[in-house]
Amino acid sequence: MSIVAEDRVMVPARSGRAVRLPAGDRIRVVDLAGGQVGDLFAFADPTSGQTELTEYLSAAHTRAQTERVFPAVGDDLVTDQRRPILTLVADGSPGRHDMLIAACDATRYAGLGVPGHPSCAQNLADALADLGLSAAVVPQPVNVFMNVPVDPDGGLSWLPAPTDPGDSITFEAAIDCVVVVSACPQDLTGINGDGPTDLALDLLRSH
Repeated sequence: MSIVAEDRVMVPARSGRAVRLPAGDRIRVVDLAGGQVGDLFAFADPTSGQTELTEYLSAAHTRAQTERVFPAVGDDLVTDQRRPILTLVADGSPGRHDMLIAACDATRYAGLGVPGHPSCAQNLADALADLGLSAAVVPQPVNVFMNVPVDPDGGLSWLPAPTDPGDSITFEAAIDCVVVVSACPQDLTGINGDGPTDLALDLLRSH
């Protein structure tokens, strides 16, 4: 089997994009400018014409499966039904990816004093709507390039994403799925460095 790049989908800063990824195909998330977090969601693609997505990539179930707090190359990421949905097959970045932090949402930003701020939860809903789909829940994403280490006492540190321009991470679909990536709009903590920037999604088809 060979893998070839067929398409690039741009994810403008503070927005999200959804793509359908058949089993065996790959998606490469590229940090174009460096220092940008991407909230990655994945859902099992229904085959019956259903438009509400119910089975989803679960960070909690994945941590139990891999016995790791953070993902590494070779790890299978699993759904809430414990089925593999994506495999992390390549990592051309410093390798810091978070599986602890929930997607930012309207309530989070209201609590920070900025109601109406763009959020990854809304980006997820908007991106799925572009495909005529919706999600029953907002799952905790895999936050690619996000650097939130766990301190020895169990505390969390919110550090800037350590990626350089062009760094990337690649996943292979284990089942037909819908993948959504949000270029996280968080600009009130330091996770996105000087501010949110664009990401790109390279769709790599199997032949």
